[in-house]
Amino acid sequence: MSSYELMVIFTPVLSNEEFNAGTKNLKKFITDHDGEIVGEDTWGLKSLAYPIAKKTTGLYYVMEYQAETSLNAKFTIQMNRDESIMRFMITVLDKHAVAYNDRKRRGIKIEKPVPAEKESNQLTEKEA
Repeated sequence: MSSYELMVIFTPVLSNEEFNAGTKNLKKFITDHDGEIVGEDTWGLKSLAYPIAKKTTGLYYVMEYQAETSLNAKFTIQMNRDESIMRFMITVLDKHAVAYNDRKRRGIKIEKPVPAEKESNQLTEKEA
């Protein structure tokens, strides 16, 4: 099974119950087809970079899941049929992205590596 990340933009006119039902349908589709939900995150109402169907905002939802590759074609068809979904994107996650998302979910601070030239400058400043 491969790891995937799904980002969905729902139409902003949905009520909270309709939004929850839409996300529940996505999760149910994955689990019904032998997939596994790894994590999910609701971003809520955000501004769009450009209007989609004359709407300038959308309800964002992100889900990480593991499934067979053949599932994504069926999943894409299912999401295209749903009128409450304005846009969606499925991304294949490599081992580094999976590890990053796992650390992020656990709340482990992710430190950026220090470039080599900054390390050498810090050493010379300390020596002086």
